[in-house]
Amino acid sequence: MLRDFGPDNILNWTTTSHEGIYDLEVTVRNLTNGDVATTMLPYRFQSLLTGGKAVATPTSHSLVFLFSAPGCAAGGRMRVEFGMGTLASPDMTTSEGLRQGSQYTPFKACTPGLSMNFLLAGMRAETAYTARALVDTGSQVVAGDAVAFTTGSLPKGLYTDTIPKPYVGYSTDPVLLGSAIGAVPAANDLAGNVIWYGVGNTGLLTRPIAGGDMWGLVENAGAPASQQLLQRFDLTGMIVQSTNAARVNEQLQAMGKRTITGFHHEARSIADGRVVVLAGVEQVLTDVQGPGAVDVLGDMILVLDKDLNVVWTWDTFDHLDPHRAAILNEKCPGACPPLQLSSVANDWTHGNAVEETQDGNLLYSTRHQDWLIKINYDGGTGDGRILWRLGKDGDFAMQSKDAYPWFSHQHDGNFDASGKLAVFDDGNTRVAQMGGGNSRGQVLQVDETHMTVTPYLDADLGVYAAAVGSAQRLRNGRYHFDAGFVQENKTIDSYSFEVSPTGKIDYEAHQNVILYRSFRMQDMYTPN
Repeated sequence: MLRDFGPDNILNWTTTSHEGIYDLEVTVRNLTNGDVATTMLPYRFQSLLTGGKAVATPTSHSLVFLFSAPGCAAGGRMRVEFGMGTLASPDMTTSEGLRQGSQYTPFKACTPGLSMNFLLAGMRAETAYTARALVDTGSQVVAGDAVAFTTGSLPKGLYTDTIPKPYVGYSTDPVLLGSAIGAVPAANDLAGNVIWYGVGNTGLLTRPIAGGDMWGLVENAGAPASQQLLQRFDLTGMIVQSTNAARVNEQLQAMGKRTITGFHHEARSIADGRVVVLAGVEQVLTDVQGPGAVDVLGDMILVLDKDLNVVWTWDTFDHLDPHRAAILNEKCPGACPPLQLSSVANDWTHGNAVEETQDGNLLYSTRHQDWLIKINYDGGTGDGRILWRLGKDGDFAMQSKDAYPWFSHQHDGNFDASGKLAVFDDGNTRVAQMGGGNSRGQVLQVDETHMTVTPYLDADLGVYAAAVGSAQRLRNGRYHFDAGFVQENKTIDSYSFEVSPTGKIDYEAHQNVILYRSFRMQDMYTPN
């Protein structure tokens, strides 16, 4: 499924797989009477190869090229190596090649008799590059002929990086991908050079996907549910998959669930080809969060299958106590999904992140409750009960002598590969109660057996971010934190840090824009 029922009557799409005849089937539904009509159009894609030679073809994106190579023998696999200088030895490991300046696409299984096609991304503007195919036969790596090409120029209006504390040495994660608010997303190398940017209406970038695609959300305030979009897009900015809140609501109604107002804050791939998404859900409550009738905005967690059909839901109104209002009494409108029942609402939970844990459950971050909540998902068969609440007044004892050890109004809580919990502590509640302070990058040892938490890293980042932020363990064992909304000297900027386990800041970059999230990556294809 490329598009689920929505308002658009144009499909911009192409294949980056291989040549052949593709059948495009389109179904149109009359919303008044439910009548449907279906038609099919065959479309032939031609190989870009000429004379059986590999070729690098420009795309609509000035920094992304399509590399096409002849097919290879069944049982083998191919990837593309590209770089500015001399390419590495073909039989080097990826890490060895990266140290020498090469980049690599993911492998694809060989397709005998058909061309092999790869998107090349992660390159500087107006720069000469060389690329070649590498075929792994199982017994050796065979390099194809080198192809030279030059990237195009950058569009105007991209946000900029400045580097007050440069990176020293080799980085395992040399790409900094930023999800900008009020600007297009972009990726920079650690020297601040743009190596990728968003194109078209891709919306708010929520997460990169292994292989090079990304998830994005389009929130249209005041627009109908059909224009509240969940989208998957590729490195050229082409939308490869999309659904909308109206289509999701049809499914929720059939399941006997509340409907959503729109998507917000989170969409990411999880196990079995599924995607987990956050959405807004409203209820008018009487004498609960104020006298009389009050519109209250909560969250619904949606799990969708590979065709973006709803397969599992979790609703805050079913599992959390609505009498516990937002800790700092936040209201909508603001940084909220669209409202349907009123022009003003209590912003009760304000979820901002969901991840699948290593044991197959879900970790949900509710900013306005100051909690990370573990939910019984059990790989899609769970009953949704709350397993624990982590944070002040939650279910864990904090083993710390800090005057206010807990995170508050946190973002991007996640269990890293070592089993520790990384979180960006915006610190709004702590700062309000203690009369000042900075945001922190926190890493916590969470003992789910004894229900205790011990700080592993509690880094004062030297700035206060009133909203948004990122936390991420890097491959070198250090941590990436992003303070995405820092207001100083009447300007709002973002600060990206690499922090050692001892709290030392080893790298710092500033962006002249609000970054909702940022991601350190090995390359444009490999999320950490």
